[in-house]
Amino acid sequence: MIRLLLTDGHSPAREALRTGLGAAAGLEVAGEAGTGDELLAQLIRAIPTIILLDLMLSGPDIFALLPALRAQYPQVRVLARGELANAHYVTRAFDLGAHGYLLKSDRLPELVHGLKSVAAGRPFLCSAIGVALLSRLYVASPAAAGAARTALSLSKREMEVLGLVAEGLTNAEIALKLFTSKRTIETHRQNIMDKTQTRNTAALIMLAVRQGLLPE
Repeated sequence: MIRLLLTDGHSPAREALRTGLGAAAGLEVAGEAGTGDELLAQLIRAIPTIILLDLMLSGPDIFALLPALRAQYPQVRVLARGELANAHYVTRAFDLGAHGYLLKSDRLPELVHGLKSVAAGRPFLCSAIGVALLSRLYVASPAAAGAARTALSLSKREMEVLGLVAEGLTNAEIALKLFTSKRTIETHRQNIMDKTQTRNTAALIMLAVRQGLLPE
């Protein structure tokens, strides 16, 4: 069972989250907080597996608190939740210790998926941000896309597959779209992970962001 410490600075929103997440299989809302100070107090009582961290909590600066929190409670996973999709803002959250990031506008199923992914030890980036970043990289800035392919050692077709993976397409759907076989797509996906030494698409996207390959 995943023990969740839920945070949100807006009381009605927090109540709605508590109701929705409390009904999700495998999740238990072990505590909740509406401010940074309440978060620190609840950490001792709740003994959470994961924190759903509202980056807009009042009280101590959350970006200053995050690395200290991670240092003091290294076993606790953190899924950050914010309103901004800016690449550098998202990267800052990861660099300071968050294991995942999603938007406050994301729906409950993606939130549950994000919590379970992060609790299982995988990095998570919501699909809305992932698709937006890859779209800007692959479509809006051909020069940046070329730089990304070079820096990440990916072929043009592998970048294309990565973009479709980020859109949520299955191997079979990608194969149909690219007029190739499912086995070929599986090979492309494995090559992408091997070349970049990443375990999933979220980690791969964040690698591209950190290398400055995504335009502002």
